[in-house]
Amino acid sequence: MQNTGNQTEVVADNLEVPWAMAFLPDGRMIFTERPGRVNILEGNQVKLVANITTTANGESGLLGVAVDPKFDQNRYIYLYYTSGNFNRVSRFILNEKLENETIFLDNIPASQVHDGGRLKFGPDGKLYITTGDASQRDLAQDKNSLAGKILRMNPDGSVPTDNPFGNYVYSYGHRNPQGIAWGSDGIMYASEHGQTKNDEINIIVNGSNYGWPVIEGNQTFPGMVTPLRVFTEFTLAPSGLAYYQGSLYQTGLRGNQLRQIKLSADGKTVVGEEALLQDLGRIRDVVEYNGYLYISTSNLDGRGIPKSGDDRIIRIKIS
Repeated sequence: MQNTGNQTEVVADNLEVPWAMAFLPDGRMIFTERPGRVNILEGNQVKLVANITTTANGESGLLGVAVDPKFDQNRYIYLYYTSGNFNRVSRFILNEKLENETIFLDNIPASQVHDGGRLKFGPDGKLYITTGDASQRDLAQDKNSLAGKILRMNPDGSVPTDNPFGNYVYSYGHRNPQGIAWGSDGIMYASEHGQTKNDEINIIVNGSNYGWPVIEGNQTFPGMVTPLRVFTEFTLAPSGLAYYQGSLYQTGLRGNQLRQIKLSADGKTVVGEEALLQDLGRIRDVVEYNGYLYISTSNLDGRGIPKSGDDRIIRIKIS
């Protein structure tokens, strides 16, 4: 395994499209598999805690997972999944199993492609949700539509009073964002799939318009934001995104890599890049926990070439 000096260890294998990972306060991992399974990983043991009825068709299915920052008090887990023609954000209670679903959003447009799906809590304690344009590109510019957006929600499902448009929309003009992360100084980053190459990493600012479908990549238009980084030279197909020690770590599906993107001291400029782990196939998600990066492979998603043991979750010690 190519690791450019980084130590790697498989912590779970023989999975099926592990889409998103998050950590509980006690160090156990909770992760989703796109066909509908929610699992807890403790050491090297995988325990099924829920089987969600979902519409897993193409890129849709059970996608994001997030752990409430006050989990020790309330045991809340949040999921993003497809139900029929819509994507849904729900809250559950985790005991021995996930139970007591409360549906917060039930009308996010869904499609076989461009479903977004990432859930993460920000430093402000709000839940951020990425949504794709569901193959209806004009919805990305409609501030009254939930498609093609980054949404922001209170943990109880209500709309934060300081959201820019009086609804869940935090930023708009997105094609298919699947990665979000925050730097140590609070800068928010998001990655999204371009139409043909033109995959983007953006700095996200409250209320801003990121251009799709009016512009993409390095194109410009008044009132629209151009990216921090555009991949014009190859198709990365970015999904999960993590920040660790001054670098963004970006997964690549078609790019078959974990890409380290080194940032300037102020976090607003790319100063270097390196492709890591290029022999694992499609890499779906990356999270940082206690100085380790955890990645999941996605070779069983219908677009990869599965190897023995796929799909897997791998732990990496960055040197």
